[in-house]
Amino acid sequence: MEKLYGLSHLFMTVFLHNFAIFMVVPAITDVTMAALCPGQDECSLAIYLTGFQQAMIGVGTLVMMPLLGNLSDKYGRKAILTVPMILTIIPTGILAYNRTKKFFYVYYVFKILISMVCEGSVPCLALAYVADNIPESGRSTAFGIISGIGSAAFVCATLSARFLSTAQTFQVSTLIAVIGAMYMQFFLRDSVIDDRHLYTPIISQEKPTVSKVDAELESNKHLLKALRSFKDLTSFLGSSFTITQAAIVAFFSNLADVGLHGSMLYFLKAQFHFDKNQFADLMVISGISGTVSQVPYASAMFSILFVFSQPCIRSIVSKQVGPHEQGKAQGCISGICSVAHIVSPLVFSPLTALFLSEKAPFDFPGFSIMCIGFASVRT
Repeated sequence: MEKLYGLSHLFMTVFLHNFAIFMVVPAITDVTMAALCPGQDECSLAIYLTGFQQAMIGVGTLVMMPLLGNLSDKYGRKAILTVPMILTIIPTGILAYNRTKKFFYVYYVFKILISMVCEGSVPCLALAYVADNIPESGRSTAFGIISGIGSAAFVCATLSARFLSTAQTFQVSTLIAVIGAMYMQFFLRDSVIDDRHLYTPIISQEKPTVSKVDAELESNKHLLKALRSFKDLTSFLGSSFTITQAAIVAFFSNLADVGLHGSMLYFLKAQFHFDKNQFADLMVISGISGTVSQVPYASAMFSILFVFSQPCIRSIVSKQVGPHEQGKAQGCISGICSVAHIVSPLVFSPLTALFLSEKAPFDFPGFSIMCIGFASVRT
């Protein structure tokens, strides 16, 4: 319990980051539709652009997650966490300023580029941080708490969005993102694996004990090692049958989750004319279930829920590697999840657009959602 209390600043950092990210989710569908297809409830262009965005982000994170995990093993969790905490302020800041078609496309480009580097990196690095500070026996609980905090942030964020205007939603989200980045810088301490292996800071005030040439060679050596993302990913997956199984479950879980997120909102918009407030109401119900399911004893009753699978998978993987490979391990699993982020929109976005349009081969507007359900059964 004392060790968990020592992670309080990490928990607050994760909460603020997730709050800022999730707050705009109920509003983004309306903003996208208003910018691309004003006055319409069905827009194939919006569905295809959203799918393309998800696929491109998946390609980026497939490469970047193992890389960021490796870099965090070398330079420290806090130093690498700083990058996504700051960069994710930019896209919401753009829509906080203006949401016309021109600004939406600016947001769209920045969202893709920044999310290719940052998407999922905060949860990934937070899990590695937990593994640095919590022994194996307590990691399942700690990972569950991290997941529960994410769900709690989701509930609070969607509730806030429910009672704010669209403009205020993006403005408050940007402000919370700035507060989160500042909070992390001031209060979160970097983790140290043990006394024999201290992280090498990216910027150090101490005098080097080796020559500049040797230091540069050593730095380049570690950087080139970190850049071998695909090789690290494949070798890691083949290192253990347990890890392979966890990766398969993670893939299909995310395949269904990403597909549902990309299809459901546009389906509800087209079929039932949902708006930001109704999206928020629906998400609050889902988020409350996710938060409750992470409470240690209640989780047994809600184990069928998807939200419990992720901390279980992460905990299993964490126990398969040593203390100096936690960042690499979590980054590789995040990379596998990124493959689902590539495949899912390429499969489900065209299906959603087709069956919501007048060119559908048969009358079944929710066909893509049924297919997503079948993919979810595989987990």
